[in-house]
Amino acid sequence: MKARVIVVEDHPMFRERLVHLIEREPDMEVCGEADNVPDGVALIRKEKPHVVILDITLKSSNGLELLKDLRASRLEVPVLVLSMHEESLYAERALRAGARGYITKSEASSRVLAALREVLRGEVYLDAKTTARIVRRAVSATKDEPLNPVARLSDREMEVFDLLGRGRTTREIGARLRVGLTTVDTYRARIKEKLQLENGARLFAEASRWVQSRE
Repeated sequence: MKARVIVVEDHPMFRERLVHLIEREPDMEVCGEADNVPDGVALIRKEKPHVVILDITLKSSNGLELLKDLRASRLEVPVLVLSMHEESLYAERALRAGARGYITKSEASSRVLAALREVLRGEVYLDAKTTARIVRRAVSATKDEPLNPVARLSDREMEVFDLLGRGRTTREIGARLRVGLTTVDTYRARIKEKLQLENGARLFAEASRWVQSRE
């Protein structure tokens, strides 16, 4: 029996490439595609796939939200997170949210397929570079070395920080996260406090620098 795969990716061309890659394999088939979190969760409920491959950065939401929705709904399905970010912070957060693997979009097609198969076998997949970064962060923490300040942010605060760095307004962030403007302002205040930023201008500058350094 072929392993049934659902692809959640909001870039049509990249999603098409992924689907084509998977469909060429004799032991896997794509049973559904989605480009946002609500449709992805609904599709997973309906199709009950063997594995999901998920982009962590979606237009309408963050892939971490899908992972949390699956956990809250008790939908047991292994998820391989696909990301343009090599930053270990994203990998750690994805694993904590319930992902069984994390791989960057820069990896060769053969590695993506290998990662899918490893997750299907019940293993956890991380590439060597990401594993090394996580280990270095753990070692640094035990030596009381300064932690990356952004690591202190919660998942939602980090999402707001990322959106601010992409030039989104408070109203746009509220609409995307489905929260009120006051809630967005509260997140901004918490971020400024945790990152020790004096004002909104510094917050926007730091957020922009963070986003640019990871693209």
